[in-house]
Amino acid sequence: MQIPQSHILTTRYLNRVFDKTVATYKYYWLLGILDLFVKQGKTRMNVWEIMVTMVANAWYPVNYFRLSFGKSESLYEAILALQKEYNIPINVSVRDLTDLLKELIQRPDVRKRLNFLQMNIPFRFLRPWIDTSDDRQTVIRSQTFENGCLYKLEKEHGTLWVELNPAWLDYLRENYDILSAFAYWGLTGFLQVRNPNVPNIPNKLVKREERNSLSAQHKFWNTAMSHGLEVRCLYTGALLEEHAYELDHFIPWSFVSHDLLWNLMPADPSINSSKSNRLPDLNLYLPKLAEAHQTALRINLKIGKQDKLLEDYLSMGHTPQEIADMDREHLMDCFFQTFTPMHQIALNMGFETWKY
Repeated sequence: MQIPQSHILTTRYLNRVFDKTVATYKYYWLLGILDLFVKQGKTRMNVWEIMVTMVANAWYPVNYFRLSFGKSESLYEAILALQKEYNIPINVSVRDLTDLLKELIQRPDVRKRLNFLQMNIPFRFLRPWIDTSDDRQTVIRSQTFENGCLYKLEKEHGTLWVELNPAWLDYLRENYDILSAFAYWGLTGFLQVRNPNVPNIPNKLVKREERNSLSAQHKFWNTAMSHGLEVRCLYTGALLEEHAYELDHFIPWSFVSHDLLWNLMPADPSINSSKSNRLPDLNLYLPKLAEAHQTALRINLKIGKQDKLLEDYLSMGHTPQEIADMDREHLMDCFFQTFTPMHQIALNMGFETWKY
């Protein structure tokens, strides 16, 4: 992906900042600088402020979506440790997480844990402009914005500060969306290599605060219920009434990142909070899900509900009518062949198992 070019600025160097990247730090460093400048108006920021944004931006890929950052990545390990030590909810809102991190970053133990982020990245990010591996020389040479570098570095009372080059401000502001996409595009490629079997990596870099409506999926189940299907919660066994249930993502949404019908099942409203993003026992619950789906499909097909939603089942390798006509043995094979690989990959990523 190419960023907008400029005849005045050294954008060719900015385009090279992710060359030979072996960790996620540079991606999150650029995103942090962009957020602090464009969203908060800061042209001068200390590294601790940038670190807060880096941790906040990396929080959901690590804790919520369980993506691997590769072997021995310190940012990944630090985020896992912070979540565990301070018992921070994995689905905390971005605002609450940022506020909490601003408080935690004042603690000496937290600063010690995150100190590695200022040991290399502020200097190495400038390498395309200032070709030296000597960090002290990088600080000195950045003072004159050598080769039109993005920022200069200053140390005051033991704290490292980043001051943006005034020549870049209009460019950063006008191209914020493109530059953010540039960072996320690079990050997507980096993480895809380290998570080759994980679906939908781009949608797992940022946790959406609002999810898609499931009204069409509710209508599918309400139709089946209104035509005589008795639906019981897979987990509690409670008989569910039409319009008085919640739809549960059987394999957690934080893994699949989709709302396809075959992964959704009516559940007791109390289940979502206890099950959260954990994995249900396949042998215990999947046969019940498969049978309920088959019966609901038969009803919707019989009454002529051939709408686009039923095409969701095509991703299981069969038409809705084929699934509706299967004997029990083939039905179980169909569902277990679809769910078992996802379940195993999610287990490998660190998702926990759950039984009611």
